[in-house]
Amino acid sequence: MNIKPIAVFRSPFSSKFGIPRQAGLVPELEGRIVFEPWCRNADAIRGLEGFDYIWLVWGFSANQHGSACRAAGPETGSNPSDATKFQPTVRPPRLGGNTRIGVFASRSPFRPNGLGLSSVRLESISYDEKDGTGKALGPVIYVLGADLMDGTPIYDIKPYIEYTDSHPGVRSGFVDEHEWKPLQVVVPEEFASMSLDWDILRQVLSQDPRPRYQDNPSKTYGMPFGGYDIIFRVQGRTLTIVAVNPLQSS
Repeated sequence: MNIKPIAVFRSPFSSKFGIPRQAGLVPELEGRIVFEPWCRNADAIRGLEGFDYIWLVWGFSANQHGSACRAAGPETGSNPSDATKFQPTVRPPRLGGNTRIGVFASRSPFRPNGLGLSSVRLESISYDEKDGTGKALGPVIYVLGADLMDGTPIYDIKPYIEYTDSHPGVRSGFVDEHEWKPLQVVVPEEFASMSLDWDILRQVLSQDPRPRYQDNPSKTYGMPFGGYDIIFRVQGRTLTIVAVNPLQSS
């Protein structure tokens, strides 16, 4: 089966580092779904405004690991050499990044096929959106709480239906057994007045974007967000921003 993107996602995150690891962790994080020209038709989303949430089927476009497996095509598994490309286990961040678990028992991006699935809140739909040159882009869908990088290809959109898609009180495997506590984020006065959405950024950083196997209190990390490179370090359960630098435009 050949699939092609119907849209591209627009987000404040220009790299995969720092993106919330699950949809909904930063519920007010805004993003846009901009349709590809061939799919830019208001009739295609007629009735969607009646739903509060939608499902996005998208591609891990920045994840090169495993691309050889995906390139093997629909017969993957029929050729003995394909088995050497298949990685059956991953290391979930929730388990500290060192414990392995089956890839199909995880939400890891390192999968046989690079497809993601996210439930996001539908904020609004703009039917007369234009780009910087005045060219029509609409319809454009605004969503909240997505875990997608800027430029991520979207392959399908489906409405979220409560009576079939919601299952409260069910078991969630290892996630139930490992409670996650957010970090305390410290923003020094010298940065607080800068033109950034600090509320959203605090929520993002509190999720600890570092690789789980790294815990060096003297090491600094850089995370692109909203046109800036956010430099920080983590000591214990406290994350402190140490620099905020404008990103160089390419």
